[in-house]
Amino acid sequence: MTWNPQSWRNKTAAHQPAWPDPSELERVEKELASVPPLVFAGEARDLKSKLAAVSRGEAFLLQAGDCAESFDGFNAVAIREKLRVILQMAVVLTYSSGVPAVKVGRIAGQFAKPRSSPTETVNGTELPSFLGHMVNDLPFSEGDRKPEPNRLLKAYNQSASTLNLLRAFTKGGFADLHRVQSWNQEFVSSSNQGQRYNQLAEEIDRALRFMEATGVSSQHSEIHEAELFTSHEALILQYEEALTRNDSLTNEWYDCSAHMLWIGERTRQLDGAHVEFLRGVKNPLGCKVGPTATVDEITALCEVLNPEREEGRLTLITRMGAETVGKNLPPLLEAVAESGHPVVWACDPMHGNTFTSETGHKTRHFDDVLAEVAGFFDAHHGAGTWPGGIHIELTGEDVTECLGGSEEVQTKDLGKRYETMCDPRLNGRQALDLAFRVAELVKPVKTTD
Repeated sequence: MTWNPQSWRNKTAAHQPAWPDPSELERVEKELASVPPLVFAGEARDLKSKLAAVSRGEAFLLQAGDCAESFDGFNAVAIREKLRVILQMAVVLTYSSGVPAVKVGRIAGQFAKPRSSPTETVNGTELPSFLGHMVNDLPFSEGDRKPEPNRLLKAYNQSASTLNLLRAFTKGGFADLHRVQSWNQEFVSSSNQGQRYNQLAEEIDRALRFMEATGVSSQHSEIHEAELFTSHEALILQYEEALTRNDSLTNEWYDCSAHMLWIGERTRQLDGAHVEFLRGVKNPLGCKVGPTATVDEITALCEVLNPEREEGRLTLITRMGAETVGKNLPPLLEAVAESGHPVVWACDPMHGNTFTSETGHKTRHFDDVLAEVAGFFDAHHGAGTWPGGIHIELTGEDVTECLGGSEEVQTKDLGKRYETMCDPRLNGRQALDLAFRVAELVKPVKTTD
């Protein structure tokens, strides 16, 4: 079928807000269509080439960030600390595994979340569910829960500011590997994994000094700068369409709201509007794959989203749950391999392991996160395919939202610093702990002749 940026409107769009004023929404869409792009087509192509290396087993994908970004918690320190944790994890993965880490943030656009029900009832009052700050607000009142189109403009403006700051940090010296030891935050460095990270940082510093002493230049940009790409779930389609641009170099369409967009588990219907929209843009794409996904569904999605079988175009992000990954993932790996599609396989060990604690907090246990990652790697080793990456929700703040970890968060601790608007996130200690565990799994198997 012929595609254009509006063709999704002829399909059923799941998990969309009930915008109360269509004329106001149209006004906002027109304004967004006239603003500068947040990212450029060439940057998206660069990410695609790096993901192509992941699909060939030559690199590892680290995709991480907030479950949902907030308008209220927007400040430079929060952005810097989130970047710091991602850089720490990437250093651990690269140095310990021997393969480069491709860094993609859930950032500068992750403002919308699908919910299991379009409405929520409290004390007999029914109101629209909170769908993220791009749509409405968290307090349970009629005014707060009313979808407001102007929030799309605020999401764009905050994304632009976030991107400016990220580019300044990653290109302006903050990400220099000579400063790798200074990335350790106070509350992380006091932990067992923080001390382990310090030892690794000292090894990197010695390696850099050795290079300089022997006349090998350490002035490469890779030493002094970092590349961080952006991504978010392409949920609110009016926003995504308005930021889609025709690239003057290739005459192809790119969604310039982020370098990479993904389709959620709830919106990956083959005949749905989200698949229709994203099949036509040339960005790298992701698609969440839950425990109910069938071989036929996933291979059909591969055909629709990547009919030309481009390396780096499609990442399948599995979110099976620790108890089911070992059973449900292997048939999908085998079927996709037989189909000849060069996908990146990434593990989201967060969403399939969520439960409500006895204190009423939505949480995840670190042991379950590790178990799903281990099951993901086991399934790939059994299938002879490359376990290409992890996709996690984290923050640079010292929160108590996920149970467990080497510095164990217990159920009684959840209420101390539970700050997420939606899903529970790993804190810095837990994220670094996970990076070391994953690095041990990624490490190439030594063979003998």
